[in-house]
Amino acid sequence: MEILDILIIGAGPIGLNCAIEAQKNNLSYLIIEKGTIVNSLYNYPLYMRFFSTAEKLEIDGIPFISTAPKPGRQEALEYYQGIARQKNLNIHLYEKVMNVSKNNEIFEIETTKSRYQAKNIVIATGFYDIPNLMNIPGEDLPKVKHYYTEPYPYARQKVVVVGSSNSAVDAALETYRKGAEVTMIIRHSEISKSVKYWVKPDIENRIAEGSIKAYFNSEMIEIKENSAVFKDENHQIHEIENDFVLAMTGYLPDFDFLKKSGIELNGDCLNPFYNSETMETNISNLYLAGVVCGGKDTHLWFIENSRIHAEMIISNVISKMIRNENI
Repeated sequence: MEILDILIIGAGPIGLNCAIEAQKNNLSYLIIEKGTIVNSLYNYPLYMRFFSTAEKLEIDGIPFISTAPKPGRQEALEYYQGIARQKNLNIHLYEKVMNVSKNNEIFEIETTKSRYQAKNIVIATGFYDIPNLMNIPGEDLPKVKHYYTEPYPYARQKVVVVGSSNSAVDAALETYRKGAEVTMIIRHSEISKSVKYWVKPDIENRIAEGSIKAYFNSEMIEIKENSAVFKDENHQIHEIENDFVLAMTGYLPDFDFLKKSGIELNGDCLNPFYNSETMETNISNLYLAGVVCGGKDTHLWFIENSRIHAEMIISNVISKMIRNENI
């Protein structure tokens, strides 16, 4: 079995960037991805637009050409998948990594399709795969959606949107404009300050005029077949008619996989341990890159500020190789 210089878990923008850096430095590498290329972006809402401008989403200095000031989902898919084709990156798709273990100085990687060996591992798995559950009765009903793609299925339906982040606000506004009767259940006292600046006044005005109902300092208690139950800021219980619940409560990294791989997780946010100068974890030659570095704080790292991780990691890998050759 070939022993790879580096195996990268995740073919998101940062995983692709790590592969490009490995390729430029003549390292043998492989990306393992459980879905398609930039799988998280593929699963974003169809009409989503990024907060950032195109140049901040670029990798390897390859221009990201966008016809709009803020690029959308489809443009990003074209850009990142186009890079993977252009660079002919070594990627195995629809293959999930099940286990990573270390035997002396070599990592053993078991997937749903095969086994691999590598001297170094990069985990760049993002956070979009596991919904942050409310853990309330009825959350497993078919009417409850933790992922939102487009508004058309919710026309003329009574929709509860849980949350006040960008995804919740987009879902509330889009479904309202397609004829849904929208109620927002929000744990905090206001719409999140992180909501896109050009969208925030829109949702606040719709709430102020009563087009969209919003209950602040409130929380869901139970979801039933034809209703939703929540507690308001005065601890009063309300049960309203309901057809769909869009639970936009955020997403989490796969902490079980990180722990199983031996990575230390610290504090309430389960922040994984890593060296901020090299991105190496407490396991020698096992690195983290991208959003996964933030633990539960998934608003800490983005494409824009984690593009540098690829160069940091590959630089450290090469310096170790040179050091070992000189011993």
